[in-house]
Amino acid sequence: MDITTFVVSARSQALLYGDYTTYHRLLVKKLHTARKKLNIVTKNRSKFTKRGPITAEQIAEDHGFLHLVLLTAERAWAHAMRLKAVHSADTRGIAGRTRSHIISRLDRGARTAERLAQILSDTPAVAATDTDILEARAYAAMVRGAAAFESQKWEDCMKSYATARIIYSALMTSMRGDILKDLLSETIDPSIRYAAYQSEVPRTLAIPTIARKAFPSSDELLVGRINKIAPNLLKQSDSDAEKGQVDAPNAPHTITWRSREVKIEDASIALAIASTESATARLAEKLESADVVLPKEMAAAYDEVLIASQDAADATKHAIDELKDEGVSQSDSRIQRLQITRTAVNYQMISWRIGRNRVLSGEHDGALLDSAPNTTRKSKKDASLRKVKIEPPGRRVARLKEKVVLYDATLQSLESIRELPGVAADDGLLQQLDATAKYFHALKCLSIARSHSLADQSSNALALTKHAYDQSLQSAAFFSKHGASSSDSAILSIEVRQADIQFLHSLLKGELQRSRAIVEIDNLRDKAKSTAPQVKIPLVDRLREYPAEGVDLENMVDYPPQIQLIPVKPLFFDVAWNYIDYPGKPPTAAMEVEAEPTPSPEPKKRGWFGFGR
Repeated sequence: MDITTFVVSARSQALLYGDYTTYHRLLVKKLHTARKKLNIVTKNRSKFTKRGPITAEQIAEDHGFLHLVLLTAERAWAHAMRLKAVHSADTRGIAGRTRSHIISRLDRGARTAERLAQILSDTPAVAATDTDILEARAYAAMVRGAAAFESQKWEDCMKSYATARIIYSALMTSMRGDILKDLLSETIDPSIRYAAYQSEVPRTLAIPTIARKAFPSSDELLVGRINKIAPNLLKQSDSDAEKGQVDAPNAPHTITWRSREVKIEDASIALAIASTESATARLAEKLESADVVLPKEMAAAYDEVLIASQDAADATKHAIDELKDEGVSQSDSRIQRLQITRTAVNYQMISWRIGRNRVLSGEHDGALLDSAPNTTRKSKKDASLRKVKIEPPGRRVARLKEKVVLYDATLQSLESIRELPGVAADDGLLQQLDATAKYFHALKCLSIARSHSLADQSSNALALTKHAYDQSLQSAAFFSKHGASSSDSAILSIEVRQADIQFLHSLLKGELQRSRAIVEIDNLRDKAKSTAPQVKIPLVDRLREYPAEGVDLENMVDYPPQIQLIPVKPLFFDVAWNYIDYPGKPPTAAMEVEAEPTPSPEPKKRGWFGFGR
C-alpha cells in the first residue's frame, strides 16, 4: 500500500515549491479528484448527504478509499501547520483560540489515521501485510505526537513519537532508507529531544534510548509485528540502557585534546565520535586492500570519515547553542568542556580533509613531476606493458595547476585551525601548524616553479625553487627538533611523516642546483648570441639610414656585384608591346578611316514668342 511513501512524497513535492498553504490547497484538490474517481462526490446543485465513514469492505474493494482516508488526515495536518506558520510571527505567540484550533485539527487528523490503522489490523478482508499495518500505526502515532506537542503533553508526545521512531527504524530494512532517514532526522528526532528536555530527561541519554524507554512495550501485537521484521531492535540490556549507547556500544565517554581529557556528557556527540572511529577503521581496511589502487578511489574512501566527523562537529555546536539558549554563561564548566570537545572534533575533521587532499596530490604529496595519478584501472594495469608516453607541456601545466589548487585548499584548512577555540593560546600547536604550512607552501612553490620551467622562464623557476627550499629547510629543522610522525600507515592526515619531509628536502636541494645550472646555461647562450658576428649590409643599400655608429669604408658596395632580382611590373610590357618595333615583327599599316559628312540639321519652325508648335 506504500502509506509512508505516499505521504512523504506528497509533502516533499508540495513543500519544495510552496508552503503549507499551497500543500493544503493541493490536498483539497486531490480529495475532490479522489471522490470523483470513487463516484462519491456531491454533484452541483444537489443536496448534500452526509456519508458514513470508510469501511473495511470499501478499502478491500478499492485502495482508492485508503488514499481518501490518508488525504483526509493529511488535510487536517496541513491545515494545522498552515495556521501555525501564519501565527508564528505574532508577538504574543500562538495562544488562545488559534492554539485550540490547531490542536483540534491535529486531533481530527490523528483520529482519522488511528481508525485507518485499526481497520487494517483488525480486518482480515483487507489483506494488509505487517508492513502496511506498521506504516499505518507509525503515521497515526506521528500525527498524534504532533497533537500532543501542541497541547504540551510531553509524556504523550514522547510516547507517540517513540512509537513512530521504533517502527520506522524497523522498516528501514525493507523500505527506501533515504525517505525514512529524512523523516527521522527532520521531524521525529527533534521532537523527541525537545519533549525529553521538557520532561527533564537527562541529556546524556541518546535519542534511540529515549525512544526505547518511552515505547509502549505492553502492546504485544505491535511488539510481535516489529520483532518479525527486526528481531534485535527491541532487545537491550539494562547496562546499555543506563549508558545510553544503543547504536554504538563502544562509544567513548571521554575525549583527549592536547593532553587534556574531558568528559562527553551529550550522548549525540558520543555516538557521532563512535561512528567516526568506526569509519576510520573501515577506511584503514579499504586502503590496505588491493581493490583500492587509484587515487580517486582512495580519496572517495575518505568521504565516509569526513561525513561522520562533520556530524560530530555539528552535534557539538548544537549542544553549545542549546546551553546558550538556556542562558548558561560562557564561564560555565559545561560550556568549557563542550568548547574543548568542539576544538578536538573540528581539528580531527580538518585533519581528514587535509589527508584527502594529500591522497589526490599523488605520491610523496605530489613532489615528483611525473607523479600524476592514473585515472583508470586499465592505464594502471597496462602501465608496465606499454611505452612511456611523453605528455605535452600544456598537459603538464594543467596537472601542476590541479596540484596548486589542492595545496591552496590545504593551506586554507591549516589557517582555519587557528580560529578554533583555545588554539591561539597554544604556542606549541601554533609552531607545529606553521611548520606544516611551510611544508605544503614549499610543495606549492615547487609546482609553480615547474610550470615556469616548462614555459622557458628559468629565472622565475630558480627564484621559486630557492623560496621552496628555504621553506622546506625551516620545516625540516622544526620537525627534526620536535619530532615528526614515523608511522607507516596508509591513512594520511595532517601529520607529516619524517620520510616525506626528508624526501622533499633532498628533492628541492637537487632541483635548486638544476635550476641554477639551467639559468647559467641560458645566460651563456644569450651572451654568445650578443657577441656573434652579424652580417653587415653595404652602405649603398642603406643610404636612407643615418650611420650613427660611423661609416665603414670597407663595406660600401658588394664587389664583385652579384645578380639580384629586381621587381618589375609586368603590365608595363603588355602596354608597350604595341608601340615598340621588335626585330622580326612586321609593320602594321595605319588604317585610314574616311570621315563621312554629317548632314546639317534642318531649322525647326517656331511659333509666336519663340514657342514651338
